[in-house]
Amino acid sequence: MPSASTLAVFAAASFALIVVPGPSVLYIVGASISQGRRAGLTSMLGVQAGGLIHVFAAAVGVSALIASSAEAFTIVKFAGAAYLVYLGVQRIRHAGEDDHTQQAPRSHAHLFRQGVVVNVLNPKVAIFFVAFLPQFIDPSAGTPGLQIVVLGLLFILIAMISDGTYALLAGTAAEHLRGSFRSRQRLDRISGTIIIGLGAVAVLTGHRKT
Repeated sequence: MPSASTLAVFAAASFALIVVPGPSVLYIVGASISQGRRAGLTSMLGVQAGGLIHVFAAAVGVSALIASSAEAFTIVKFAGAAYLVYLGVQRIRHAGEDDHTQQAPRSHAHLFRQGVVVNVLNPKVAIFFVAFLPQFIDPSAGTPGLQIVVLGLLFILIAMISDGTYALLAGTAAEHLRGSFRSRQRLDRISGTIIIGLGAVAVLTGHRKT
């Protein structure tokens, strides 16, 4: 198990990294702007569930395989980019539409699944865990895989607090604009454009050297 001092240093470093908005934060903010705080929080939980998959993948070495394989990296990168673009286009196409009350649980389940897929298909997250977590592993402190899991869970907890705050702030700021159909259209189109932009950024950046 990591020592208390290691956990403290890791928590501070993680917070400094997490608090700066990245693709996942922008995705969550887009959901909050479009559908409100609850949608943003649901998307946040989906993103963090996807993060858990990366944590356990790192613990068993799957992320290391992705990081060392240009082909695997490219496949995952473009799959994630295509999915982001799809989500953005769908949001723009259905801009301003209201969800029926009886469909709300299904809608939030769908948002959760989207968050999972968005994070799982982000190769930069996999590479981040490969590059970041091992720096805090002490081989003499026990099984490295268990240490990765402990540190990863701490990272996810900090991310939930930070990303949840972003979701609440974005949802609150957009709430007063959601009264008219035209305002809802604008908000949905803005959030859809943001998500499409994330897909474009995923394609145009992060190229690996072979």
